[in-house]
Amino acid sequence: MRIGKPARRPARQPGGPPGRPWVWVCLASAVAAAVGGFLYVDGHRVAAAPHAGDPKCEKVVSRLPDGVPGASRDWALGDGVATWGGQSAVLRCGVQELPPNINLCVTVDGVDWVLDEKRLKDDGVSVMTTYGRSPAVEVTYSGPREEVGGILAALNPSVEWIPQERKCLGVGDVL
Repeated sequence: MRIGKPARRPARQPGGPPGRPWVWVCLASAVAAAVGGFLYVDGHRVAAAPHAGDPKCEKVVSRLPDGVPGASRDWALGDGVATWGGQSAVLRCGVQELPPNINLCVTVDGVDWVLDEKRLKDDGVSVMTTYGRSPAVEVTYSGPREEVGGILAALNPSVEWIPQERKCLGVGDVL
């Protein structure tokens, strides 16, 4: 060991970050965490329906189950919304009420649901909207079509208490 002058520190490279590198590492980590947290929260945001502020929507959401067949409830941000299974099933309360139409209507335990046949054909996504109830409730499901009936049956207790003002009519009802 040699005693004498202390070893020289290498000079900072021109254009490099000034100061201690751990400061820059901490700053970069904090920025990455903030951006990642924002994206995580934004990934749980669901667009609210036009009439989501209706007090009945709050009641609908408060009555929703913790799970639907094959999926548990997610954390979702938005008025009058809920999701299950990583947003494979999305409920939005307060959507536009449907006018009379010729789309497929199914009655599940006393609740009429109309299938958006165009969305199903174009995107393969099942979009079902209550018919004759105000506010209207929409359920979007991107999984297998065979599971839609079970999901609607699980959600019915949350919407069946909304008074039904109109019913779906089938061919047998008009002949």
